[in-house]
Amino acid sequence: MSSTRVRTLVEAIEDAAASTKTGYRFIEEGSQTEPFFTHGGVERASARYGGALQAMGARKGDRVALILPDNADFVFAFLGAIRAGIIPVPIYPPTGLGKLAGYLENTLHIVAKSGAKFLLTSAEVKRMLGTIQAQAPELQKVVAVEGVRSSREELHPAKVTLDDTAFLQFTSGSTSRPKGVVLTHRNLAANVRAIMEQGIGIRDGVDAGVSWLPLYHDMGLIGFVIAPLYHLNTITFLPPLLFLKRPARWLEAVSRYRGSISFGPNFAYALCVKRIKDSEVQDLDLSSWRVAGCGAEPIRAENLQAFADKFAKIGFDQRAFISCYGMAESTLAISFSKLGAGVTTDAVDGDALWSEGRAVPIDPASPRAAPIVQCGAAFEGHEIHVFAPDDETSETPLGEREVGEIRLRGPSVTAGYFNETERTQESFAGGWLRTGDLGYLAGGNVHICGRSKEVIIVNGRNYYPQDLEWEAGKVEGVRKGNVVAFGTLKPHNDRERVVITFETVVTDEAAVQALKGEVRRVVQQALGLTVDDVVPLAPGLLPKTSSGKLQRSKTRELYETGTLLGRTAPRDADGVEAAKALARSQLGYFRHALLGGKKTEE
Repeated sequence: MSSTRVRTLVEAIEDAAASTKTGYRFIEEGSQTEPFFTHGGVERASARYGGALQAMGARKGDRVALILPDNADFVFAFLGAIRAGIIPVPIYPPTGLGKLAGYLENTLHIVAKSGAKFLLTSAEVKRMLGTIQAQAPELQKVVAVEGVRSSREELHPAKVTLDDTAFLQFTSGSTSRPKGVVLTHRNLAANVRAIMEQGIGIRDGVDAGVSWLPLYHDMGLIGFVIAPLYHLNTITFLPPLLFLKRPARWLEAVSRYRGSISFGPNFAYALCVKRIKDSEVQDLDLSSWRVAGCGAEPIRAENLQAFADKFAKIGFDQRAFISCYGMAESTLAISFSKLGAGVTTDAVDGDALWSEGRAVPIDPASPRAAPIVQCGAAFEGHEIHVFAPDDETSETPLGEREVGEIRLRGPSVTAGYFNETERTQESFAGGWLRTGDLGYLAGGNVHICGRSKEVIIVNGRNYYPQDLEWEAGKVEGVRKGNVVAFGTLKPHNDRERVVITFETVVTDEAAVQALKGEVRRVVQQALGLTVDDVVPLAPGLLPKTSSGKLQRSKTRELYETGTLLGRTAPRDADGVEAAKALARSQLGYFRHALLGGKKTEE
């Protein structure tokens, strides 16, 4: 099927149904079966789920919240809603003990903000949701998906246009409460074309993808559910928790199914290096992996190089790496580095970068060199420029290698947030989307330095928290990837103080004090910056978004209110209360497959 015609997602689903060889495979933890649905089977299954939504009273334009831990349920319900003209609102499922209150608060916020009339979830999760229905004024029904699976209700397809809303993608909330990004079918079509044709040079019907990424998050949903429908690519889905428990399963799936495309955030590649034993992968073959995307969080070239070095012996080619920049407000992708070039870094003078906001090239061997990963140029039909953060009209772009706020415009960019007029207006300046990201352009290519709201300013000099976190993460005893740095004026409001907090398994008091001192020393030596406070925490206590991003603003808030140190590690919770919470949450659900052998091709 040619992809040149601009199509709605509904049309893509229907066009793909003719394929009897390509489709979706669902690997389930603890199950010996790996159900495979051709694209024709996907069309039929999504019709059943869409018909069931219509039968319960959902109509075109209604919002339906989806909290579906099972990948197949999610895919069929999401696509079924789309075909019925119903607007799906993906919400992440609960994943652990000790954070249920926060989870319910966040879920209620999204359900209420979206005005969802229906919520589709599993029977176990439904029991957890408790009073949400009573507190969300527009929510009419909370429905268990188990009854929908066997439904035979006929779908009555809705007339859907390119400018209709396809779904609401709530931001992960790393800097604020989640906002509902409105994505139209035209946004999706534009971004899918940019990703698949310009970004990764997709081979229709040939390339096969493997993904463990959560489907409620834009990279997993748009990159591996939606985009492949336009190009007839077979995708193998793994549960996210399966990857986290045993990262080797990701590489096993790539090898077994000859996956050519797979993406992950920086931490995923680092986790593979740390956790996978050579004996687990010695018989694998990764030579088919031609596109290994990395995005969704700051990219560290050292992590990707370590992955390439470790797995080169089983066929991984470091040239497969592409560095990606994206955000929900731009549907998914903003720019990709050049295919086949591997990770490219720009060595710049750290002193000039931090104190003057200029990216001055320097010898990579210089002690002042700061390597900044290059994330490619704007896609065709899209624009990227850098502006001074206080430029409210976006009339004067900054020059080459000048650091400022990255701003976008083009067909992938959302028109705004759902029922958030004021926040939408604040997010645009002269028709350009304000990303909130600091960076610069060099040769037309994007380089990201940090978040404008998170920059730490000491004695008139800018420091990016990622750099502090990276240096602190090198210290033995600090959990790498679980470090947050921020600046605060508290308690005296006289100057910005530098705080670093991190997770550690070290508990001996003398060892903890030594660890704090070493973190101060390493950061001082690397960046010439004095750290005012170092806060060690037990594992699992740093606040994170649903997609696993560390929440700096939330961490700062907890610190400033004096509650950061009062947080209790899950393993320290009272045993009786933990048992009660387990019974209430039914989290045993996540340890076995829901559908067993029921999911088979029709």
